[in-house]
Amino acid sequence: MPADPVPLHPRKSEEEDRERTVPKPATPPQAHAHRNLDRAMRAAMARMTGGASPYATASTWSDWALHLARAPGRQLELMERGAQNATRLWSYAFETLKPGVEAPEAPFQPGEQDHRFSHPGWADLPFNLWQQGFLATRDWWDYAATGVSGVQPKNAARAKLMLRQMLDSVSPSNFPLTNPEVVAATRESHGANLLRGAQYFAQDLLEHADSLPPVPHNGFEVGRNLACTPGEVVFRNEIFELIQYAPQTDQVRPEPVLIVPAWIMKYYILDLSPHNSLINWLVGQGHTVFAISWCNPTADQADLSLEDYREMGVMAALDAVGAIMPERKIHACGYCLGGTILSIAAATMARDGDDRLASMTLLAAQTDFVEAGELLLFLDESQVAFLEDMMWDQGFLDRDQMASAFRVLRAEDLIWTRAVRRYLLGLEEKQTDMGTWNADSTRMPARMHAEYLRGLFLENRLTGGRFAVNGRVIALKDITVPLFVVGTEKDHIAPWRSVYKTKLFTDCDMYFLLTSSGHNGGIVSEPGHPHRHYRVGHRPAGALYVDPDTWLSEHAPQEGSWWPVWGDWLKERSGAPVAQPQIGARMRGLPPLCPAPGTYVLQK
Repeated sequence: MPADPVPLHPRKSEEEDRERTVPKPATPPQAHAHRNLDRAMRAAMARMTGGASPYATASTWSDWALHLARAPGRQLELMERGAQNATRLWSYAFETLKPGVEAPEAPFQPGEQDHRFSHPGWADLPFNLWQQGFLATRDWWDYAATGVSGVQPKNAARAKLMLRQMLDSVSPSNFPLTNPEVVAATRESHGANLLRGAQYFAQDLLEHADSLPPVPHNGFEVGRNLACTPGEVVFRNEIFELIQYAPQTDQVRPEPVLIVPAWIMKYYILDLSPHNSLINWLVGQGHTVFAISWCNPTADQADLSLEDYREMGVMAALDAVGAIMPERKIHACGYCLGGTILSIAAATMARDGDDRLASMTLLAAQTDFVEAGELLLFLDESQVAFLEDMMWDQGFLDRDQMASAFRVLRAEDLIWTRAVRRYLLGLEEKQTDMGTWNADSTRMPARMHAEYLRGLFLENRLTGGRFAVNGRVIALKDITVPLFVVGTEKDHIAPWRSVYKTKLFTDCDMYFLLTSSGHNGGIVSEPGHPHRHYRVGHRPAGALYVDPDTWLSEHAPQEGSWWPVWGDWLKERSGAPVAQPQIGARMRGLPPLCPAPGTYVLQK
């Protein structure tokens, strides 16, 4: 193991510490041992419900139903909506059934992201009537779930989501006799598609029963053609390995780049195949790149905290980078949750007078969680307490439990469309590097994830002025280094308007870039990738705030990848190229430990 990291800058005086110290809350009384019986019962229930709180579900339905019950005017509106939908549906059916008459335009259309009805057979009888009946019903229930006075907005949105989930389960696209694509495939293959689908279903059922990750049948392998940028692990502790990548140019920029990925998934979303690896591209641009590879925690690491991920993670990595490349400022880059913990670390460093950062880049990372998207629908006091009990029992949040929440948000594509293609059409999924990474999920320590959900998502302490590090509150406005913030247009995990709010809580020089695609696809957007565009704007330090919609209208889209824009921004804030650095620092107790991608990325 390497020696202890180089210490941080000296602390300020005790008088200054006392001025900015927040009084510590009184220690809560120790819970009675009998409370463990309650937690064990709730944890057992959580295993049966997949982590969903029955009380949160019941309160959603009761809130909606009781308020609707005392709203006769709204009930009349729903009756009118139902009559209108029925009239439109019957008119369409009547016109469609007329012989020799061209079919009229369908009155109900699927959503932009709904690909279940893209097959041309849905335009033919009787499939078009089944499709329109389903869409008319869903339109009515979407209308019914919203607009009820007195219902809490979160409950209304949650009710709409749950209603959609129930309706999606009975969509005509899910059944072999009512899906024209399945009917055609069965006729052409004489039923071979259904036989293959049954084999795939049995295979998936066995993997699920054994709690095994999906076995990739695609030729992708971590270290061979994924996460294969050459480098060495130069530091390792309990929660991460630090990878230093080998230079690819004769000279490099003097300031290294440290990448802090999210810990929900493995780091190599930023180092996929060589052609779309952001890390490989950065190294090729003449940067010395370091990347954190988080461990996949077990129950033995249940007590790891959010502060551990800051201190033993981000700060330890900065110390190691500083030991290998001393007297160099560091460009720090955080992706998703990695950007959130990097923001916490940077604000703490600014408070404490630690000036080692040259700049900070946030990729699809939120610092404010008031508008944190559809994931907020799953989080209230009841749900967080329920998850805490489940994690208390397990020691972690399992990968399947987190992945299921993301799948539910996009059930049309991630659950039902996948099931139809795999089990009814008998089609093996097209394997991609990103799909392989997406299946390679991780666990999260119980304490850390509970602190993250409660302190950031539920209570929004970071931008609310209530997030304390070492007993003292930190503020994002203390950050003075240049910022480069990237949001993605179709992000349902970190909505771009939420990411944009970094502007609201900082005063430093900042570039905001909005790129096309979603949370992962928008970031992995290499030069030459087709159908990509971006918008970018600059806010000088101290400039007035511009709301996101105004900003969007004032910045026209530009075709191409956003990577070169960021690359130019980094170069402008870096010194002239110098000789290649060494890999590791043996004399400082940081020898190369093993080749990249290391050992933690292989943990199951």
